[in-house]
Amino acid sequence: MAKGAPHSRRRLDPQGARPAGLMRRLGGVVYDAFLVMALLIVLGFIGVAVNGGEANQSPLFRSLLLVAMFAFFGGCWSRSGMTLGMQAWRLRIETPQGHVPTLQQCLIRFVVAGLSLGACGLGYVWQLWDPEQRSWQDIASGTRVVVVPKLRRE
Repeated sequence: MAKGAPHSRRRLDPQGARPAGLMRRLGGVVYDAFLVMALLIVLGFIGVAVNGGEANQSPLFRSLLLVAMFAFFGGCWSRSGMTLGMQAWRLRIETPQGHVPTLQQCLIRFVVAGLSLGACGLGYVWQLWDPEQRSWQDIASGTRVVVVPKLRRE
């Protein structure tokens, strides 16, 4: 990558990358769900403290929680194409050209992933019928989830 080039156009190594299957993706989702829950619990404690010991039910606070979740996912995806849960399952999000997604693609992916979950996971299961094994969020954001090949030890 050239010095000073935007990180969102960083080219990943697409050689040997194959589409990620549903079970592997769900494994990454479960790992990330635990991380997001921890983040939301910490922010919840802060919200209670700021609100005089009462649960903070304000729309502003709920919006802050949503922004924090996007900061986690969008930051990870746009920097390396991976969250911590995705790293554990050797998954990566990339464009068809092999680049990390832009922040706009990350936002689209985040919103559509929420809709996918809200539709009882139908957006994730969709990949079982898609010829390229893409979920709703892959299709909408113009990205794909691939399995990162294992590093060979010499």
